[in-house]
Amino acid sequence: MKFTYYFLASFCLLGCKSDYKKASEPKIQPPIAKIQAEELTVHGDTRIDNYFWMRLSDEQKNATTPDAQTQDVIDYLNAENDYLDKVMGHTDSLQTVLFDEIKGRIKKDDESVPVNHNGYSYYSKFKEGNDYPLYCRSKLGTETEEVMLDGPELSKGLTYFEIGAQAVSPNNTLLAYAVDTISRRQYTVRFKNLETGDMLDDVLENTDGSAVWANDNKTVFYTTKDPETLRSNKVFKHKLGDTQDLDVLVYEEKDDTFRCAVFKSKSEAFIFIGSFQTLSNEYQYMDANIPDGELKVIQPREKHLEYYVDHYANHFYIRTNKDGAKNFKIVETPIHATTQENWVDVIPHRNDVLLEDFDLFKEYLVITERENGLRKLRIRNWNGNEHYLPFNDPTYLTYTTSNLDFDTNVLRYNYSSLTTPNSTFEYNMKTKEQVLLKQEEVLDSNFNPNLYASERLFATATDGTKIPISLVYKKGITKSGNNPLLLLGYGSYGISIDANFNSSRLSLLDRGFIYAIAHVRGGQEMGRDWYEDGKLLNKKNTFTDFIDSAEYLVDANYTSPEHLYAEGGSAGGLLMGAIVNMKPNLWHGVVAAVPFVDVVSTMLDETIPLTTFEFDEWGNPKDSIYYDYIKSYSPYDNVEAKSYPNMLITTGYWDSQVQYWEPAKWIAKLRATKTDDNLLIMDCNMDVGHGGASGRFERYKIQALKYAFLLDLEVEAH
Repeated sequence: MKFTYYFLASFCLLGCKSDYKKASEPKIQPPIAKIQAEELTVHGDTRIDNYFWMRLSDEQKNATTPDAQTQDVIDYLNAENDYLDKVMGHTDSLQTVLFDEIKGRIKKDDESVPVNHNGYSYYSKFKEGNDYPLYCRSKLGTETEEVMLDGPELSKGLTYFEIGAQAVSPNNTLLAYAVDTISRRQYTVRFKNLETGDMLDDVLENTDGSAVWANDNKTVFYTTKDPETLRSNKVFKHKLGDTQDLDVLVYEEKDDTFRCAVFKSKSEAFIFIGSFQTLSNEYQYMDANIPDGELKVIQPREKHLEYYVDHYANHFYIRTNKDGAKNFKIVETPIHATTQENWVDVIPHRNDVLLEDFDLFKEYLVITERENGLRKLRIRNWNGNEHYLPFNDPTYLTYTTSNLDFDTNVLRYNYSSLTTPNSTFEYNMKTKEQVLLKQEEVLDSNFNPNLYASERLFATATDGTKIPISLVYKKGITKSGNNPLLLLGYGSYGISIDANFNSSRLSLLDRGFIYAIAHVRGGQEMGRDWYEDGKLLNKKNTFTDFIDSAEYLVDANYTSPEHLYAEGGSAGGLLMGAIVNMKPNLWHGVVAAVPFVDVVSTMLDETIPLTTFEFDEWGNPKDSIYYDYIKSYSPYDNVEAKSYPNMLITTGYWDSQVQYWEPAKWIAKLRATKTDDNLLIMDCNMDVGHGGASGRFERYKIQALKYAFLLDLEVEAH
């Protein structure tokens, strides 16, 4: 009976009336976490944390097996997973239908667009039935394929597997590649001889996943992580044939509010070491031909001075906020005189346009800008003549990609929208001709982009600010207020959430859902001020913007609280935690993925990854001003005895970004405090971290669970 219902629901869940009701059954009792009160006193203020015991001890934080944790914690996480399986068991057939649908739209034997570099064409490809790709190349002018890495073979026997960065030596004979098998973003770098197929004995442990070749083909620079906080803090130099203990420390970032990384200029003439903080950067460089040479600082770090550097010919080109350029500008400086008094404007600052990135070519400078919330690609030759690429969708995503050569008139870029599948183009910057190299195939005979409509709306926030909203739906819906609508939000770190295509989303759209994105403050959609107005002591703007966007959609009859759903992950999970505390009756259901919800305690613990170099994002609660403000919105600290919406929370045991105990403590406190009988469930994947499951298809199982959660609630709403 249930399978029949869900089979029919997959076609007409919201297009026809249904008399379906869940079979009556004894109420399943949720797990109840033990209470062990811990007093936490800061600034004379005492918080009582009944679930502090779920946290890892300092000794346990570097463990590589769950056995390091107390049995009480493992038992509780397993009990939550068992409860999830029981209360969602009636949706198993629906989850199977959804997973098969999502997987079925994906081309099984797909291949990436080749990228040409240094005499070779590089690409990856999937063979049907495989979760991991083959990484291949062929010499230009030949059809002989070399398999550099065999993902299916390397992943055998592993519950988690991810290949990180790959770097081929300048002479094309050696490959350095990184692998993570734990999901803590601690990568092991290995080396392969591409001529013989043999693996080298060299192994580099605990890296950030990147390896940079010097031009001598035998020296590699890499970054390691602090074993306790996982902060990338040291850059080493490795000579092939040496063991890792012989590697030379090139640079150590001793300021724990900064992290560091190593990379190569597009010209391959220089190796850069960058130090990064929210509001400050610093770069050092060395000649890539002289790996034992000295490092030189381009511009010493200064508070509130941000800059990013690349090289072309006799100059460094720098994106910077120098001299109050809050939306950034591009400057150039001679290689022999790099400090900021020598910087000369190339692309000046504009108050209404955010300058996000740039690409250097022999005859062109390509600037990625954002105006009125939308990205634009600006093509400018070195004589000053310029034009923009045209885009017609009301809301979309575009970005430049894989432009490795200087001496070319061809720009490669990607484009998609809420109705346009991901597309890769090559654009001739001289003739203005473009070629579509590839568009994502959607293997669904019922899919036609013309069946869907997208819009861009603006909600008015409490303070009068206009908040952009992107939305998509299947044509034919009416604004009756009865449409189910899923609203996505993020709003942190200056990360803009653009409106791109996602074939899995069709499983909701085809069942009558509207999908929307609220571009709330805390991102950079509307410029740098948009970010500044959604961080630190302005953080609550992020939450009220999201609520105001939802209420706008309700008032415009796109949906109603009985059919309104919200989703956010990581810092977007913080957003979810805040909005259910602030306006619990506005939402019928909420999905909070890997949610950052225990903000006060996490930001007070400097042994946790990310804490120290995020003080400029959230504030340092050791300062009472920030402590009081963070405490006033921290989701965990503001759980109250009241009715909350239906909620699905997801996490991963190995998450290094948002530790598993944050969502675990949160759900325990919610369950012990809330006054309603609404569904409250958590999926804790014991094998993965922040990014979820590895593998091409495995990750869609959690997507199927989320969609089943939403669709099941919508059945009840009808």
